[in-house]
Amino acid sequence: MRKFFFVLILLIPLLACGHTETASKELQKNKAAQQNKEPFPQPMGNRKTAHSKEKISLNVPLIKQNPELKYGCEVTSLAMMLQYAGVKTNKMELYKNVSKDPDQLVKSRNDIIHWGDPGKGFVGDMTGRTAGYAVFDGPIESLVNQYMPGHAVNLTKQPFQKVLDHVGKGYPAVVWTTGDYKLPDRWESWKHQKQTIKTPLDLHAVVLTGFDQQHVYLNDPLSGKKGVKVNKKQFEASWKALQSRAISYW
Repeated sequence: MRKFFFVLILLIPLLACGHTETASKELQKNKAAQQNKEPFPQPMGNRKTAHSKEKISLNVPLIKQNPELKYGCEVTSLAMMLQYAGVKTNKMELYKNVSKDPDQLVKSRNDIIHWGDPGKGFVGDMTGRTAGYAVFDGPIESLVNQYMPGHAVNLTKQPFQKVLDHVGKGYPAVVWTTGDYKLPDRWESWKHQKQTIKTPLDLHAVVLTGFDQQHVYLNDPLSGKKGVKVNKKQFEASWKALQSRAISYW
């Protein structure tokens, strides 16, 4: 997900965490067999953790959202976190199980007039066949509790240091930022029932896997890069601009 350009409006507006990628012509079938839910194994916390006074680094598996889930950065990031915790699931299963807001996109020229509420469920089409946007922390927290009953930790609106402290205990976190981990620069608003949704279109979700004194380390489902090194202050600013959203577990 990089910057949103209105000149790209054709049949499908390109939004949220997938809009720098070319839309798939057809949703590819998930090659991995869908696994049935199993009882949550004992939380594994600090496994595979490189821990020193200078740096925390969790060896969280990398999963790419494309080509199946053009706008699926949240559930793909969640799949990484849950697999690290020992839960047998994958991005396609989470895509099916995450709450969705069914409200359809209504546009007028270049403006979004009416759409769904990402606080209630995923807005739009995650596959990219039609317009898609995002889902916020509440539905992701609920999804964590489906697989790890009572173990979801919602760190939204907490100080960033508290999120880092939690990661330092061995628990990665899904965090909301932008595609370039900088301040959002493309805002949009639309009506949903009686409220106005105002949110940046260059939104993205990644997994916070570690940090040192000056940097954070991220698994990015869109770029397909593991352990991306980003200036800590820069990232914190973008995270706060996205309403300081973070979901983890214990």
